[in-house]
Amino acid sequence: MTERLFAITGLTGFIAAHAAAQLLARGDRVRGAVRSLAKAEGNARLMSLPGAADRLEIIEADLLTEGSYGKAVAGVETVFHMASPYSLEYKDAQRDLVDPAMKGTLNVLAACARSPSVKRVVLTSSMAAVTDEPDGRVLTEADWNTRSSLTRNPYYFSKSEGERAAWAFMEREKPGFDLVVINPFLVIGPSLTPGLNTSNQIIVEALTGVFPAIMQLNWGMVDVRDVALAHILAADNPAAKGRYLCAAENISMRQLIDILTPLAKPGDKLPTRAIDFWLGSFIGRFFAFTQPPGAASYMRTHLGRRVNFDTGKIQREIGLRYRDVRQTIAETVADLREWKHLP
Repeated sequence: MTERLFAITGLTGFIAAHAAAQLLARGDRVRGAVRSLAKAEGNARLMSLPGAADRLEIIEADLLTEGSYGKAVAGVETVFHMASPYSLEYKDAQRDLVDPAMKGTLNVLAACARSPSVKRVVLTSSMAAVTDEPDGRVLTEADWNTRSSLTRNPYYFSKSEGERAAWAFMEREKPGFDLVVINPFLVIGPSLTPGLNTSNQIIVEALTGVFPAIMQLNWGMVDVRDVALAHILAADNPAAKGRYLCAAENISMRQLIDILTPLAKPGDKLPTRAIDFWLGSFIGRFFAFTQPPGAASYMRTHLGRRVNFDTGKIQREIGLRYRDVRQTIAETVADLREWKHLP
């Protein structure tokens, strides 16, 4: 296979780092954009990846600075736009979540439109752009989150608005490239950089006593390496089109605790009290009002509700096959201990 050059925004991010590692492993070149070259540790970790010394270039670019990504996408055929904040907590939802998601996406797409070399952009969106309150229906790529706002699940709102802005740009500007979107759910797995990924933090919280009880929550989990591969498969397949839901399996909190129990060490504090039934969820929604706004909004819209999804499209059209989530959880715990995020 001929060596290709890929651009990745948010290179030090959880999924982006794995995408870079996989591209380098197969012999491609990567130009990665980061917010600051001064953050030496994360950048140094990436430069230590096999193949990085010769085929990885790291440059500085800012999501909210117009024209900042021109150098990043120049001469590149495929761009992975992966830079976007992920946090349920914030000080100013518009400034901290929505602006980077919307304006950042439009800045990257505008830079790509000015670069005649760009033929495809693969955007990392989220299941948050699909729903913010599971209602039992089986979700597909046709579903959109229409309920989130700056006050209701603002992180979900940022992802929905960011993806909508991307599709509106494509319709309005009709650039010389096409757009493919990956919508993963809860992305877990080993990290290539020292920061604690927000999704992996759920496992940390389960093992350190943050959860007061086993609650009626569930997540569609997927291995970070599979999500990274999904982007690459979408880049490689000329027929890839539209959105792709990306989640391996629905895992309830009770199942998660059962998986974590044999992995626990002395000093870990797994929840033992069980309130994963209707009355417990009813009480939990009232308890949510004592929590920070982001967590409170999430609990009120997710407690007691099961998310169902159909990820057949990503398997049929681009051939993604998922790792076993239970093995991923075990590998995640071991990795969290190695990075000292767990005792």
